[in-house]
Amino acid sequence: MKKFLLTLTVVAAFYNVTAQEITLDKIYSGYYRGKGIAGITSMKNGENYLVIEQGGIAKYSYKTSQKEGNLVDGNFESYEFSDDESKILLLKESQPIYRHSFLGKYDIKDLKTGKTTTLNEGKAVQEPRFSPDATKISFIVDNNLFYQDLNSGKITQITEHGVKNKVLNGLADWVYEEEFGHARLYEWTKNSADILFVKLVETDVPEIYIPIYGKSLYPNEMRYKYPKAGEKNSVASAHIYHLADGKKTKVNLDQFKNYYIPNVIQTANADEIVLITSQRTQNASDVLKVDTKTGVATKLFTETDEKWIDTDNVTLEFLEDNSFLWASERDGFRHLYWFDKDGKLKKQVTKGNWEVTDYYGYNPKSKEIFVQTTEKGSINKVVSKINIQNGKAQLISNTEGNNSANFSKNYNYFIETCSTASKPYTFVLKDGNGKQLKELQNNDDQFKKLQADNFSVKEFITIPNEAGDQMNAWIIKPKNFDPNKKYPLFMFQYSGPGSQQVANSWDNGNALWFEMLAQKGYIIACVDGRGTGFKGAKFKKVTYKNLGKYEIEDQIAAAKWLGTQKYIDKTRIGIFGWSFGGYMASLAMTKGADVFKTGIAVAPVTNWRYYDSVYTERFLLTPQENPAGYDDNSPTTYANLLKGKFLLIHGTADDNVHFQNSMEFSEALIQNKKQFEFMAYPDKNHGIYGGQTRPQLYQKMTDFILENL
Repeated sequence: MKKFLLTLTVVAAFYNVTAQEITLDKIYSGYYRGKGIAGITSMKNGENYLVIEQGGIAKYSYKTSQKEGNLVDGNFESYEFSDDESKILLLKESQPIYRHSFLGKYDIKDLKTGKTTTLNEGKAVQEPRFSPDATKISFIVDNNLFYQDLNSGKITQITEHGVKNKVLNGLADWVYEEEFGHARLYEWTKNSADILFVKLVETDVPEIYIPIYGKSLYPNEMRYKYPKAGEKNSVASAHIYHLADGKKTKVNLDQFKNYYIPNVIQTANADEIVLITSQRTQNASDVLKVDTKTGVATKLFTETDEKWIDTDNVTLEFLEDNSFLWASERDGFRHLYWFDKDGKLKKQVTKGNWEVTDYYGYNPKSKEIFVQTTEKGSINKVVSKINIQNGKAQLISNTEGNNSANFSKNYNYFIETCSTASKPYTFVLKDGNGKQLKELQNNDDQFKKLQADNFSVKEFITIPNEAGDQMNAWIIKPKNFDPNKKYPLFMFQYSGPGSQQVANSWDNGNALWFEMLAQKGYIIACVDGRGTGFKGAKFKKVTYKNLGKYEIEDQIAAAKWLGTQKYIDKTRIGIFGWSFGGYMASLAMTKGADVFKTGIAVAPVTNWRYYDSVYTERFLLTPQENPAGYDDNSPTTYANLLKGKFLLIHGTADDNVHFQNSMEFSEALIQNKKQFEFMAYPDKNHGIYGGQTRPQLYQKMTDFILENL
């Protein structure tokens, strides 16, 4: 602190800004923007890595950390190697579709000959992928699969019946993409002889239509298939395309759980693909191996859970002998299990009252896996290596904060990305044992600007709920905090299943806005209650069939507890959230109306009947099976309880949480003679951004808080 006081004037003068003030203008001008390293990829030799820089894809040495030149010159959004690194796929420009999907224009460069080939004659494609032998590249156009021979340039069409809003080949529909977390639903066999793809027929899926106003005399419409809870989903089937003769084989999945086919995974065997399938209730998944020569599927094992399986968070890694690692919560925490090639469990690899949060790879020489875990506390993430035979483990990252790793192919080096709540991202080169070799980049300049503008560090605490749990929480206090003064409290949360907002990591998102509000005299707090992640399955899954019930009870309990602190004015408590967090803010202002004076709900779900099938039914079953779980936890049901000042915000073109949610809630409030404020953002999606939208949105929310809390 003394050093800060000495340098404050110098720092402020250097940046030519007024010290001691965080403003929306600074936030949205990029004044506090941090730096990163984009597109880190280790090369097969284990001695070099690549990053995306202005002007090319740069090649660096792990040993010296020095740049050795550009592997490819030009400006690219992303890139991908063929397995043998003889060719590189270069994304030149893209156009987003939904959360993960996009149309892209690509070049393929042969790194041996220097020849550049344009993919699909320069026309946009989706989900391109090299064949393992690097002689071909597959892609999707208009819901059909194709491949291009990289020697002759010939393009071969694999499927012929793809039609928008009817049939998709090798490509996820809206709900698969959103809730299973990826758009590609096909894979090459290891020998490059076959492609297994999932076909989705969405003819009977109900269609949503969204008006797009723009500047047209008559609005246009965006139409797409969106299965809401309890409605029909796409019919999924698996097919194999044989390149040698162009014939297709349908995989018979009748004897397995085959309602959803979320994952298609290449194995270490030459002619084998693994499918992960699920029944509609998502509490049981079959892991199937498919012989692509015959089309015969065999079950390796079935993963089951009394409540649900996180079908959107699959870890399945095949080792050289085709044994595999699988992540499961079967002992109450997410850990890795080692199975032989036939699906027989060999051993549980990790164990403890903590979770494996990411898997980085396996070193066959040392028999070690590399993982990210919460073994140093649920708000921290650290990196370890573990011998899968004897269980010996070694922590190779910092012991606190958010630490992730990008390893060299031989695991002799890794680039650690680390941050804490009080220190922005730093990129450090380390050896395989965790010894620091060189700091590659930091964000000291970003932090100096924030310090000069009176940045307040988050304090981490725990808060009890009525069930006896200790809930993780953080608090931001004004820089000139006086413990004898009473402050209004503004709470932020998300609260969705398995989520985490209370983490010891740097936040480049809403955190700067919260800092600004703290400077205006508010205490900001965030609490992760029941249903959130990284504290075990019991804590996360207590919400099963009652999504929203325990989550809002915990936010109310946290607000009451905070209200008993001598520095909090319990008559001036507000709450804010977006998406699931908006749903919670809406419940807080109704079911918690006696506690919360002010609330802001952005893009909220207000009735789970209006949300998609895969997500909603995972936690609630269908409305037909569990009507009370839907209606008893809908803020619309409690619209008559609203008392305080409430601001409802939604984008009219939200493809995820439809505008319909806010319309229904508004009507319920109106019919109960409740006054509230509403802001609609024309043609904006779930993120509500573009042009001056975000500055205007956050200024509106700021003004609302200043006026009403």
